[in-house]
Amino acid sequence: MTPVRRRLILAGALLVAALLAFPLREAIYETIVVPFAYIAWYVGLLYRSLSQGIWWWVLIGMVLLLLAFSLVPESRYRGRERPKSKPAQGPVENFALSMRRADEGIYFRWLVANRLGKLAYRILLQRESGRPRSVFAPLRAPDWAPPAQLQNYLETGLHGSFADFPQARRPFATPQKTPLDLNVLEAVEFLESHVEDGF
Repeated sequence: MTPVRRRLILAGALLVAALLAFPLREAIYETIVVPFAYIAWYVGLLYRSLSQGIWWWVLIGMVLLLLAFSLVPESRYRGRERPKSKPAQGPVENFALSMRRADEGIYFRWLVANRLGKLAYRILLQRESGRPRSVFAPLRAPDWAPPAQLQNYLETGLHGSFADFPQARRPFATPQKTPLDLNVLEAVEFLESHVEDGF
């Protein structure tokens, strides 16, 4: 609503009120002014009829009541239901969720690669029969020979970050190629074959 239209509506309402004020003055006097004056007179009479000591006790009681309500925990006097907590998601469910959202952006593609890179690290750790292995070490072993593109994918997921691949902000820009663009199925099949061989 424009300011001019608002002013016109306000001026019209004031004009209608001014036109009705004189003819309706007796009705307003009877329905509003007289009952309000009667209530004010009755309250004043009640106030003067009681001693000051009683009013002080009433005031102290109200203050104590407000103080008590402010100190009581909220859940005791308000029947509020607690929000239901969501069940914790397991690692498989988290991975499936990341897989579903992989097309939404580089972060979710990196998240999938990160989980697969960690899985590759655990497989190599298990094969080395518990020998200390740094998580920052390259994913290399004597019988570990993935294609170069897959090796780069797993290394990027384990040691890299989605921030290493900023995406263009222009709406119709062609997305840049990254190591995270690999078909996830290829990585899963490779890791699955090594799990079957190693366990």
